[in-house]
Amino acid sequence: MFHEHPLRSVLVAAAAILLPVLACAADAPSPGAAPTDPLVAKARGAALAMQRKSWEQGVLAQAFLEAGDDTLVMQMARGSLICPAKTGLVAALGGAPVDPLMLGESLWHAAQIGNDPELRQAADTMLDYTLHRAPRAADGTIFHAGQTIWSDSFHTSPPFLAYAGNPTEAIRQIDGHWKRLWNPQRKLLAHIWNEEKQAFEDPSAWGGGNGWAAAALTRVIRALPADLVAEKSRLVAMERQLIDGCLAHQRPDGLFHNVVDDETTFVETNLGQMLAYAIFESVRGGWLPGDYLAAADRMRSAARAKVDRDGFVRGVAGAPTFGAPGVSPEGQAFFLMMETAAAKLGRPAPTVR
Repeated sequence: MFHEHPLRSVLVAAAAILLPVLACAADAPSPGAAPTDPLVAKARGAALAMQRKSWEQGVLAQAFLEAGDDTLVMQMARGSLICPAKTGLVAALGGAPVDPLMLGESLWHAAQIGNDPELRQAADTMLDYTLHRAPRAADGTIFHAGQTIWSDSFHTSPPFLAYAGNPTEAIRQIDGHWKRLWNPQRKLLAHIWNEEKQAFEDPSAWGGGNGWAAAALTRVIRALPADLVAEKSRLVAMERQLIDGCLAHQRPDGLFHNVVDDETTFVETNLGQMLAYAIFESVRGGWLPGDYLAAADRMRSAARAKVDRDGFVRGVAGAPTFGAPGVSPEGQAFFLMMETAAAKLGRPAPTVR
């Protein structure tokens, strides 16, 4: 993610995979159909064509889960079984030790709808690792790699934990990341905190990291049980602070710089897609007012204009090192998630000139 970093089973009871998900079923993504928008169909094809690492497999599967495409969710989950780690986590191809957790929601869903013991075991193992075995700081905050905590990590354990019926632990992970990375003066998240050194390893407000966090907060809020009223209000306030902090730096073209508050860095596409997804879903969920839609529409229009003739979203922080504009599987995934969220909200597709 932003750059390559040098620091990069015991099973729970079978009932754990069946009961908790029922509590959040009412907040699950709405069923969808194959895309009818030709631009979205082309971007989906390009996404499936791309070589993917662990987190990229997970976030693309999440895009299909958001769209209600159970066939592709099952295929992505089963396809991830070929890359297990020593920890028992699947989808463990490159990246940091916790990056496979980005597959968590899709893997959990696939285990519910498919009569596949291997998927059920993989889902149980992933939850057990997240709750009990993942390396973490003294306060329980899960490390991303080594003894570092990244803004990217908002998108690893918290959405999975909330979706799998562990909202209190999801909130605890968000709190642990937020207290280390949130800069109240800049109103943005720093990228990497080193717990051992008690210092920032990368203090920059990388756009991708802030976008990962916004998308994760949206999905955790969506999955919270109705009785966690105070907790939901607190997470909504966090999400709003983060979105507002980013919007203060939105360019006239609707996009943002790769480091959000540094205009010397390149103009980047994916943060706009990530924030547009978060805004559309949050407005649809009723916890964000419609005043935010105009900014999200500008992001969406700009992103759609970046899709090339082969369906690749250009100008995102480019894989594999994410230090220059290019294309990436996560950029494709968030384009699809943005478009799904816009369609659920009834936002018409803008005309690309």
